[in-house]
Amino acid sequence: MTWPQAERRPPLLQLRDIALTLGGEPLLDGAELSISPGDRIALVGRNGSGKSTLMRIAAGELAPDRGTRFAQPAARLAYLPQEPDLAGFASAFDYVLAGLGEHDDEYSARAMMVELGLVLASKPADLSGGEARRAALVRVLAPAPEILLLDEPTNHLDLLAIEWLEAHLAATRSAFAMISHDRRLLADLTRATVWLDRGATRRLDRGFGAFEAWRDKSLDEEQIERQRLDRRIADEEHWMRYGVTARRKRNMRRVAELAKLRRERRDARRSAGLANMRVQESRTSGALVIEADRISKAYAGKPIVRDFSLRVVRGDRIGVIGANGAGKTTLISLLTGALAPDTGTVRIGSNVLMASLDQNRMSLEPTTTLIDALTGGGSDHVTINGERRHVIGYMKDFLFGPEQARTPIGKLSGGERGRLMLARALSSPSNLMALDEPTNDLDIETLDLLQELLGEYDGTILIVSHDRDFLDRVATSVIVSEGDGLWVEYAGGYSDMIAQRGYGLAGPPPVPAIAKPERPAAREPDRASAKRKLSFNEKRSLELLPERMDALRKELDGLETKLADADFAMRDPAAFQAAMDQYGDVRKALEKAEDEWLALEMLREDLQS
Repeated sequence: MTWPQAERRPPLLQLRDIALTLGGEPLLDGAELSISPGDRIALVGRNGSGKSTLMRIAAGELAPDRGTRFAQPAARLAYLPQEPDLAGFASAFDYVLAGLGEHDDEYSARAMMVELGLVLASKPADLSGGEARRAALVRVLAPAPEILLLDEPTNHLDLLAIEWLEAHLAATRSAFAMISHDRRLLADLTRATVWLDRGATRRLDRGFGAFEAWRDKSLDEEQIERQRLDRRIADEEHWMRYGVTARRKRNMRRVAELAKLRRERRDARRSAGLANMRVQESRTSGALVIEADRISKAYAGKPIVRDFSLRVVRGDRIGVIGANGAGKTTLISLLTGALAPDTGTVRIGSNVLMASLDQNRMSLEPTTTLIDALTGGGSDHVTINGERRHVIGYMKDFLFGPEQARTPIGKLSGGERGRLMLARALSSPSNLMALDEPTNDLDIETLDLLQELLGEYDGTILIVSHDRDFLDRVATSVIVSEGDGLWVEYAGGYSDMIAQRGYGLAGPPPVPAIAKPERPAAREPDRASAKRKLSFNEKRSLELLPERMDALRKELDGLETKLADADFAMRDPAAFQAAMDQYGDVRKALEKAEDEWLALEMLREDLQS
């Protein structure tokens, strides 16, 4: 396998010919990964393909059965596991500090924690999943290492934190490889894609946005090659059956060739199948599905929903967006009648039959077997759209093998639990689906099928999700938390909401807070100080700073063009690093000049008034 650009640049971290067998089955077989300065890599593959295992090997936490790992001695590496372990630390800040080096800036870590809404003294045991994930992100991002390995960094994060993470990674100088099911994050940030498929890796030196078309083309070519192999085997078998008998003489070369072809077909590891999802639809509901009139709900005096009205008609697909704790699940519960409002009314239309998917996948006991979860126990059949099917066949539609039928739910992976809960929700007759975080832990291929299924669903859908791409593809409108119990509906998906609102969940960009010059204590003015004026130097600075800012911007543009050259780091690593450092210095100089000009301009206006 050749990776042209990655091979030519001096790597910071490189894995070659990695093999690992788990449970008697080869998980990795010839996998490779190379991370060079400036690399931003998406590591993609089906659930269970070994992405996290390869990431652990890259981080040095797991030794492979075969292959080599090389890391530049001077390059610092930070690894974010899928399930960070905060045990043994007295506080969230102590956990973060443990990830800092001797010369790292403790203030930067403090500032990041405050930006993410973390209380430094919080005990790890008291942190929610989202808070623990944010603390783990600060621990790996604050040191600004040369290499970042990120395994599902958006897990448990709300959209506010995801937007913060995306902005930070967009500005970082660290090279990184990232596993994520968040399509938007991968498409916006990555410049290369490594596809882990059937134990081996293939690299595309383009970002995730180009991956899916490339993957589909590769699979199509593989299918064509497999058909050619099948035809060759059929031809050889025909010769064996008739040619050998006719001549009474065996051609051992052709016998050996046939054996080789059969072995090649037998040993080929086929691509994993795709989930085959179908919705159990009920009879059509009335035109009006839900009507909420000025509903409100509060807990302990805190408003969760305040004076909210909504009319949902048949066929609507409504997304619900907000920060963790904003009350998204509460709002869905109010709209579906599962929770009574404190004030206002909710009316459910005629013939409405609802199927739901809860966020935490906690509606079943961990000891419940997969087959009982799907059938309700005491049966080995399910009924889908009037068709009675054996549960093993239905399991296969969701990529479960027959041997997993008696597996307790507690032993399933996160992705498998997600598929199971979808299988349960979709097997219930419905014309209204309420889905709370349905995309959690699903791989990209399964997400594609879920989106296609929801697009073909004739009923009405309410969706809570932090997946921006998913909302853009599925939602006809989104309801957004504006804070203090206020919810507002916007037409279209997440991107349409941004266009109408002018900003994301983080709110409008803050105006830089420039401290005004302190005024002297009040006293009786005299002629010399009756009126403050700009000094000569201040006037001169106001005249010269715009020219300086223009020059700095042009210098930044030139450096950006220079750094955009993909081969620059390969040709001259020292010059590449010098250009990166210069870019940071020029950017800081521009920010300082802009702040200085703004302060002087405000002072001038203040004095004139």
